[in-house]
Amino acid sequence: MFTEEQIKYAQERGLVLEELKAQLQRFEKGFPYLKLLRAATIDDGIIKLSQTQINKLVEQYDELTADSKILKFIPASGAATRMFKDLFYFRDNYKNNSNDPQLEFGYYFVKNIRKFAFFDELEKLIQEHTNRKIETLLLEKEYDTILDYILGEEGLNYANLPKALIHFHKYDNENRLALHEHFVEGAKYAQMQDGVVHLHFTVSPEHHDDFLFEIEEIQEEYESKYDVMYVVDFSFQKPETDTIAVNLDNTPFLDSENLLFRPAGHGALLSNLNDLDSDLIYIKNIDNITTDRLKSDTILYKKALASFLINTQNRIFEYLKQLYNEGISDADIKEIEFYLSENLKIVSVKADKNQKIDFLRSVLNRPIRVCGMVKNEGEPGGGPFWVFDEDLKIESLQIVESSQIDLENIEQKQIVHSATHFNPVDLVCATKNYKGEKFDLTQFVNAETGFISIKSKDGKELKAMELPGLWNGAMDKWITFFVEVPLSTFSPVKTINDLLREEHR
Repeated sequence: MFTEEQIKYAQERGLVLEELKAQLQRFEKGFPYLKLLRAATIDDGIIKLSQTQINKLVEQYDELTADSKILKFIPASGAATRMFKDLFYFRDNYKNNSNDPQLEFGYYFVKNIRKFAFFDELEKLIQEHTNRKIETLLLEKEYDTILDYILGEEGLNYANLPKALIHFHKYDNENRLALHEHFVEGAKYAQMQDGVVHLHFTVSPEHHDDFLFEIEEIQEEYESKYDVMYVVDFSFQKPETDTIAVNLDNTPFLDSENLLFRPAGHGALLSNLNDLDSDLIYIKNIDNITTDRLKSDTILYKKALASFLINTQNRIFEYLKQLYNEGISDADIKEIEFYLSENLKIVSVKADKNQKIDFLRSVLNRPIRVCGMVKNEGEPGGGPFWVFDEDLKIESLQIVESSQIDLENIEQKQIVHSATHFNPVDLVCATKNYKGEKFDLTQFVNAETGFISIKSKDGKELKAMELPGLWNGAMDKWITFFVEVPLSTFSPVKTINDLLREEHR
């Protein structure tokens, strides 16, 4: 099946033969759909905090985090290519068929080009290289020239950069990259008592130096402006988390006689997260940021979610200490059972005392996450659902993507349509046990929740496999709480024209 050279090549990337065989078997077998029980809704899986509760949690934040190491974890390695897909189409087609409805995106972009934060830099580049002004190019409808200087290497090179390194927002005295906005956010809600803000970015190796350059440009200024000290770390998606690509008949896809390996999606970043040692970890996508004018809700709810998490963790830790105390009383066990039933819909096993204790230990001694959930108003994103955990034999809250659901099944499709909220990737996590020891996060993954998709290489179709998503199957066995957050805390940039929305102005 594999030649010695291919096995050696895989081993150099950290993959052993058994893992290669297991991945091929997975392509043959596929991944099962998750079976949804029902959508999580307000009062059935999603907590709606009152303003009084929010204010109290925010007031508690400084005291609750006084001795905590806080970290902001930002997946930032993904290329921005998809942001510009419609611009590529427009550039290549606007001269040939002006009535094509797909061109509307591009026409809207060029009409509003002066509003983008990168406009001044773009204009300078074009003048330097062509001795012409953007206004002239617009009048003469030379849109392709403008777009070449946005997308290509001679200009801004945006089509080849990660989103972190693209100018998102324009201010009176500066234009901020997406990267910069996370520094500002970090100072507002992830600052520790000593004034340190820990930021961790996952990046691609080829862009690491670019990140370092941009951070060096602003770090001293921002530290002075926000009275903090930034400690910035990076990690790369590990090659051993890549998955093998196969032909459509599930035989290994060869690229110049070598096996082809592909990054396995954001689920591969669980390994990066697992390497970190912090008490409180915020997770937020690189493109989900807004301007200073609208940051107040984000800051408020981040602190509220964090306080909610710490209060919950403290209570669970007390229960675990009781459960590992041989003298635990029947009354204590009943209290713990009631808490689980009321807050997580976990019903204890009907068994003797020792069996109950074992069960309660197993469902409480896990990492904890609190996930913000936004009312569904048509934005893309995974949804909050109740599913059945076959291992623990309990109902569990999960963030589920559409690719994990059998939408041909009428019952499952109806459950999806009944969903009221979606996941904006707004998480606060605690990854240590009641003894202060780090959990091995790889032990809480549901390996059955990856997925397979059709991709291509050099014009030839192939099958690619993604690992269970970081906030999906990779956190399947975590203790999970969903809390409603306002739509104002969600401002993603999936296409370049999203930067024209009010939340980015």
